[in-house]
Amino acid sequence: MIGFSIENLKVGQKASFTKSITETDVYLFAGISGDINPAHINEEYAKNTYFKRRIAHGILSAALISAVIGVQLPGPGTIYESQTLNFLAPVYFGDTITSTVEIKEIIKDRNRVVLTTLCTNQDGIEVTKGEAVVLPPRVGY
Repeated sequence: MIGFSIENLKVGQKASFTKSITETDVYLFAGISGDINPAHINEEYAKNTYFKRRIAHGILSAALISAVIGVQLPGPGTIYESQTLNFLAPVYFGDTITSTVEIKEIIKDRNRVVLTTLCTNQDGIEVTKGEAVVLPPRVGY
């Protein structure tokens, strides 16, 4: 399985991935990342925070962006160079997040693609927004 090489990409091309965020996802992410902030895993603590309930790790939504890039667009073989992120709204347990990437610019001579990245919840609220630069797989890989 291989992703799109730079020759097969075009500005405006999009791909998306949708996932509902579960309590298990958040606990597993806390274990993998080591981020055991009680705002994510302790309901009693979270009741006294700004959001009044537990929230998913912001960077968990960024992982959904990575899923689109690594599996769909440009897809398998793609390497991340950089990613900017703005966390605009919380992701709560049970939210359904859609991560979308869109090709903004293609830099053929450097084999780079600039992508706009966006995660929205089930209500269409933007929760994470940014821009990524990736190296798509080369022809013949």
